[in-house]
Formats: sequence, C-alpha cells, structure tokens
Amino acid sequence: MSPSRMVRRIGFYVFVAVVTAFFALPMLWLVTAPFTRNPSLSVSWPDFTLGNFKHLSDDPNALPSLYNSAILSLWTMLITVAAAALAAYALSRVRIPGRDGILYLLLLLSSVITGTAAMVPIFQLMLKLHLLDKDIGVILVMTGGLLPAAIFILKDFMDTMPKSYEESARVFGANSFQVLGHVVLPNVRPGLATIAVWAVVNVWGNFLMPFLLYRTPEKQPAAVTLNNFYTEGGQPNLALISTFSLLYSIPVVIMFLFVNRRYGFRFHGGIKA
Repeated sequence: MSPSRMVRRIGFYVFVAVVTAFFALPMLWLVTAPFTRNPSLSVSWPDFTLGNFKHLSDDPNALPSLYNSAILSLWTMLITVAAAALAAYALSRVRIPGRDGILYLLLLLSSVITGTAAMVPIFQLMLKLHLLDKDIGVILVMTGGLLPAAIFILKDFMDTMPKSYEESARVFGANSFQVLGHVVLPNVRPGLATIAVWAVVNVWGNFLMPFLLYRTPEKQPAAVTLNNFYTEGGQPNLALISTFSLLYSIPVVIMFLFVNRRYGFRFHGGIKA
C-alpha cells in the first residue's frame, strides 16, 4: 500500500470515528444520566442510584402519559395502515385519469403544509366538531397527516406484486376482499411493517398536535409531559428529563428491533413475477 493511500485510509477511519463519537455521546449520556444523583450535560460515571426513577414515579402524570402515548400510537397506526392499504391497492389496480398526479399532489401538500402552518384551522375544525380534548380527535388529525405518505409508499409495494397472483385466486372463487386479505397483504408485509413503525414513531414523538388539542393534563401523551420537567424560566430538571427520556425511548427501540429482525425495512417492493 502506498503512503498516500495509507494516509487517506487513516484519515477516513479518523473521520468515521469522530462522526460515530458525535452521535454516540448523547446516547451514552441518556443511558448514564438517569442513574446519576445530580446529572449534568457532560457524560460522567453514574452513581448507580434509582432515586431519579422514584422521583419520577411521584409525578402523577409521568408514567400514565406513556400509556396515553401507546394508545394514541396504536390506534393511529392501525387506522393508517388499514386505510393506506385499501387506498394503495385501489390506486395500484384501478386506472384513474390523473392518478399519479393526484398522488404526488397529496404527498407534496402533506409535506409543504406542516402542522405548524395548519394548527389554527385544525384547532377550529376540532372545536366545531366538538373533538377537542378527545382521543379520537387527535387520532384522526394525526392519521390524516400520515396517510398521503403511507399511501405513496404502499402503492409501490402493490405495483411490484404480479397480477397473476390475484387472477389465480379469483379463478378459485375468491372475492375482492379475500384477494386483498389472503393474497395481497401477506405479500406486502414488509411494507406494512415499515408503515406501522413509521406511523408509531411519528405519533410517539409528536408534540404539537397533542399539546394543541388536549386540555386535560391527565390525557396528554409523553411528548407533552416531557415539557413539564422545565421550570417556568426554562431551566431543565436534568434528572427527571434524562430518566423519563430513557423510559420514553425503550418501547420504540424494542419495536424497531423486533420488526427489523422479522420483516426488515425498505421503502420499495421487491416481488418479481
């Protein structure tokens, strides 16, 4: 190996090490700070105390908010996956004039019009529908925001599945719903898993819509409850924030590892005729 090539390789490994450390240090802080009596913003050897968890359990809204987040995430994920699967299958198999243009327009508008820009009309809509401070109102709002991208991704999976599979099922007398349930959906399980995890992660970390639409503190999810660990002057309680953040992160990490191990993640179909 020439000296210049060796220098380039050493420089590359040093760069990778620096980037890895940049992303690893916050994760290391998140793991060690909850077990430290008086954590600071620097990474230090923990005291291995469980006092922070005890103080967190004394907060009446902290642990229940994790349950609230789970309920919101689960129902939003189920509705998003079900609606996206039906819409993506219809758009994949039915020839509608301007179909692709409509799909790209929905995806573009959902990306350009963010929750911050739409929060006033959304609040007014929920107020007129009497859905403020109700789980169903938050679930419907977040489902509507996730559906365009979910349909766009799932349609690609549907497009790659050969129509001969469906034609064979129809020969044996299967109706449209049986074809969808027994032929189409089992073949696009990686896409459904990707959409499910993506929907859960988006709802799990969503702060704006629950903060805007919930009026009762007991109904607020974990993303909103986390904001309560700051004083009125904006000073963070690092002990409670780090402890709650660790508990807040564990369910999503476990779900990601489980789904990735079983189905894998990809944003395109891979079935060949």
